[in-house]
Amino acid sequence: MSTTVPAPGGRRPRKGLALTAVCLAGGILPASLTGSSVALPGIGHQLDAGLVPLQWVVNSYNLTFGSFMLAAGSLADRVGRRRMFTAGTVLFALASLLSALVGNVYLLDALRALAGLGAAAVLTSGSALLAGLFEGPALGRAFGVLGSSFGAGLALGPSTAGLLVSAFGWRAVFLSHLAVAVLALLLVPVVPADRPERSGGRADWIGTLTFTGALFLFTLAMVEGPQLGWFGGGQVPGLVAGSLALLVAFVVAERRLKHPMFDLSLFRNPRFVAVCLMPVVLAFGFVSLLVLLPSWLVAADGLSTAAAGATMMALTAPVLLLPALAGKLAARVPAGLLLGASLVLMAAGTAWLTVVEPGVSTLALVGPLLLTGAGMGVAAGLLDAAAIGSVEPERAGMAAGMFNTMRLAGETVAIVVMGAVLVSLTAGRLSDAPAAGGALAGKLVGGDLSGALALAPGADPAALTAQLADGYTGALRLTLWLLTAICLLSTVPVVLLVRDRKSAAATATTPAPADALATDAATTDDAAAVESVSLPEAGFEAAPQPVGAK
Repeated sequence: MSTTVPAPGGRRPRKGLALTAVCLAGGILPASLTGSSVALPGIGHQLDAGLVPLQWVVNSYNLTFGSFMLAAGSLADRVGRRRMFTAGTVLFALASLLSALVGNVYLLDALRALAGLGAAAVLTSGSALLAGLFEGPALGRAFGVLGSSFGAGLALGPSTAGLLVSAFGWRAVFLSHLAVAVLALLLVPVVPADRPERSGGRADWIGTLTFTGALFLFTLAMVEGPQLGWFGGGQVPGLVAGSLALLVAFVVAERRLKHPMFDLSLFRNPRFVAVCLMPVVLAFGFVSLLVLLPSWLVAADGLSTAAAGATMMALTAPVLLLPALAGKLAARVPAGLLLGASLVLMAAGTAWLTVVEPGVSTLALVGPLLLTGAGMGVAAGLLDAAAIGSVEPERAGMAAGMFNTMRLAGETVAIVVMGAVLVSLTAGRLSDAPAAGGALAGKLVGGDLSGALALAPGADPAALTAQLADGYTGALRLTLWLLTAICLLSTVPVVLLVRDRKSAAATATTPAPADALATDAATTDDAAAVESVSLPEAGFEAAPQPVGAK
């Protein structure tokens, strides 16, 4: 681990400033995902970007964010958490600055990948830094504050980005990320220094490269599938086969290493399997909507970017408000039942959201969006407790990366898969349009209605607009029903896996690092990684103020 070096005098204020720095830098990470999603229509129009490079503005950030989480956590333990936090924040700030200045979408994709790399370093080192600064009840409170900052970033990202895009253009979104990162950097000098204790061993580059390569090839296959054809030419099946081969190589490499960056033995624990399943399902039911819905609101429903961002607040606000309530309920209701209820809420919300149609009132969307967000908010208040375990302190950075990797990889896959499904369904419904259905679908799902209309210059604009909106909306409805099915089908397995209380008690009381549970995304999960917490018979003990997705 990295041990905090006490500073003479003023330790409490310095701890508070350290918490502020971590919360500032950490809170902007989910906003960078949701904010860039709202900015996609403006980016696509100004940079004349097709759907595939436009999707990579979001995908490249999430891809490197999730892929390098484990490596960043292990490296933070070796080189020092404050040093890693500073480097990650600098990289994120620099990438955000250049993203605001770039004039080419492919260069923007590369810069967003660098921003994701910086985000991985910030998240793992920042949370591990807090774990070394606070202890006991103060540790729970510190991660509670960090959780609130993540919830705020998630909830406010779409609306803030919508206002910025409407007032100043899409570049202002990345400049806002830069401004927050700079504020965090200004506080770094007063953060107590730490020294690495885990200096032995080498970084697991084989594991990093194989895991990142597997995730990259799979993501590329899903993004390119609607354009190349899923089976025509063999490119997409080849990419999937390459992804599977690298994944096998990753497993083999991790099993042979004495100190792997990812402890595969964690998957022997059924409770950990359930904890890993939950964020993947939540990514399909919630996170994919964060990316896909704003474009429909702009291209098919005719809303401005600012209005679309404001509408998305109904989806994200429950994630900020409900986790604390869910944590209190967990003291009385078994966590498995609550997690199952969260999936049912999300399924009900996505099913209700099929009321979408061109010109639908915002009021008609508020109910289903709130219900879907409530499902995410309840789950966010429980996942930390479901992941509680104990690991030795020197592996706190690795523990901070384990669960976040599963969560972010799930989000990347969910966004890409559901985007590909929506494009394919939209193209099928526009096959008789006066232009190529695939090209039209790509422009629409990217939120660029004017670009779609430009593909058929001889057509009547009003008639074509109505046709495109109807086709896009029908495809979105089918996609929402698919999301509903995913949430419902996952409910029973999650409930059954989490209800194993005997296993929970054994895990909480037996200090077995090889079977210790990893911790949940970005907040109290990291606190749980350095403290052993017992789980009551009625369910899991509530984690303080947990964080939502991103």
